[in-house]
Amino acid sequence: MYEIVKNETLAPNIVHMSFCAPKIANTARPGQFIIVRADERGERIPMGIAGWDKSDGTVDIVFYVLGTSTAKLSTMKVGESVSNVAGPLGKPTEIDKFGRVICACGCFGVGPTLPLIKALKEKGNYVVTVVEARGPDFVFWVDKLREHSDEVHVVTGCGKTAWANDFIEQELALGKKIDRIFAHGCPFMMKVSSDASRAAGVETVVSLTPIMVDGTGMCGACRVEVAGATKFACVDGPDFGGHRVNWDGLVLRLRQLIPEEDRSFNIWERDNWHKLMDCRQKKSFNPAKRKLISELEHPDGNCRLAGV
Repeated sequence: MYEIVKNETLAPNIVHMSFCAPKIANTARPGQFIIVRADERGERIPMGIAGWDKSDGTVDIVFYVLGTSTAKLSTMKVGESVSNVAGPLGKPTEIDKFGRVICACGCFGVGPTLPLIKALKEKGNYVVTVVEARGPDFVFWVDKLREHSDEVHVVTGCGKTAWANDFIEQELALGKKIDRIFAHGCPFMMKVSSDASRAAGVETVVSLTPIMVDGTGMCGACRVEVAGATKFACVDGPDFGGHRVNWDGLVLRLRQLIPEEDRSFNIWERDNWHKLMDCRQKKSFNPAKRKLISELEHPDGNCRLAGV
């Protein structure tokens, strides 16, 4: 059992949680992920590691409250324990002195971006961080990102530079030097960020954490097509070259259990409405917004449509 030591709402439907997991905290590296299971009936959810503290033995995640398991997790209180936290899993991100790098992030992707920019900065890179959000209410941790970045730009879906991919396109159009791009966020955000850099040939690294079961390459549930070959996100990733990912195939796999997920949530919500009321008071969960996300996000993986 892993005790929860922090559960805070960062933005509507976005939660920051910290667990006691000393062994994971002692070995975690940027780019890796953990698999969390709230209770014995919960699904195993892969989540990028948003930070760790070796002295306290804690590990952090940032997640979006969307389905039954994340809703259940969000309602757990400090002092309670989740059944399982497995990790660190996956290959760490390749960290080197690349030069001028852009770290694009949005939504839950802000979490794993934080340890990444710290590591990139320590290697002597010039780090440009661009944070996208659907509006001012969804912006968080900018101060933390600014502490370890040379530049931080916030885009909120308005104006000429509406999203992270617009920022990347404009930087390239202005002839600014970009040696590498890292993107963390929903599949659509990572896809269009990769598309923005494709013509210029700038290596763009994306982090994929699709549906997983064991997280050790045995089940094959997390398979993705990269450069025409089948890869397993849990052991071959989660980092892949965004220009080589078959995004259409990935989205189809992410959509395959939507009807079952909706039925599961409706049943769980009926029995746990009182817990969700507490979360609504904290503005950490909005069931009406979840329905809109379910209808609009999944067809193409576009988180940006949620909350319109």
